Amino acid sequence: MSTGDPYEVLGVSRDASQKDIQAAYRRRAKKLHPDLNPGDKQAEHQFKELSAAYDILGDEDKRARFDRGEIDAQGMETPQRRYYRDFAGAEAGAYQHGSSFDDAGLDDILGGFFSRGSARNFRRRGADIRYVFEIDFLDAVNGASRKVTMPDGRTLEIRIPPGAHDGQILRLRGQGTAGDEGEPAGDALIELHVRSHPFFRRDGDDIRFDLPISLAEAVNGGKIRVPTPSGPVIASVPENSSSGRTLRLKGKGVAKKNGTRGDAFATLKIVLPDKPDSELREFVSNWSAGKAFDPRRSVEA
Repeated sequence: MSTGDPYEVLGVSRDASQKDIQAAYRRRAKKLHPDLNPGDKQAEHQFKELSAAYDILGDEDKRARFDRGEIDAQGMETPQRRYYRDFAGAEAGAYQHGSSFDDAGLDDILGGFFSRGSARNFRRRGADIRYVFEIDFLDAVNGASRKVTMPDGRTLEIRIPPGAHDGQILRLRGQGTAGDEGEPAGDALIELHVRSHPFFRRDGDDIRFDLPISLAEAVNGGKIRVPTPSGPVIASVPENSSSGRTLRLKGKGVAKKNGTRGDAFATLKIVLPDKPDSELREFVSNWSAGKAFDPRRSVEA
């Protein structure tokens, strides 16, 4: 893994916003992803570098620690330098009383470097791997299980929770890079990117969409088949319904963790046939009540 500056790997300035960092990562990740570059070792290596850089800069706490020099480009703790004065006591230090080197506690100094506890500090936990995974709108709404290819070529099955939202991060513990001997592996952090749907729109836990109906259905009302994220249902259109009227489909919205769902709201939209109908034209021309009705009276200045 490269030890290069993560800012340079992502191609952003040091004062870039978190939003700019995320956008830069997504833009490059889409070009370098192993699924789009099968067999390309260079692209695979660059994708690993990119993931490692985003693991640092995509996390505000890690980014701040990196900027302060507390961790390196792989997220590893930067060993602190030990100085003789660190071991000189405030009241009985060798510097203060002119004591010999031995008076400062040579055993303490050597113990600070070679003690079992210090040795553990040099064995590092594995680094986390960040990954952007695009999912279908309905998978986010309903929940699903999908397979994802990691930067190192492994294929993992992830569970997308019901009601997942764009930008949500799933943590797969122990699926990051391996740690040093005796230390745990890092985690895989899967950032979900939800694709838009052709007609469904999400509004919190609710779903909204336009529902085309014919002129006859608008005038006479009746039962019609209506699509929802959990499958089609039969709904009633009240007679004399205008475009813009909304039908509420209770419990047909976004799935929740507790097993319930939000609602779906279908806004009626009257649609005429593509080809003009002479019979309909003749009827409207002779429809005196229709001519007398002014649908725009409520919006006149």
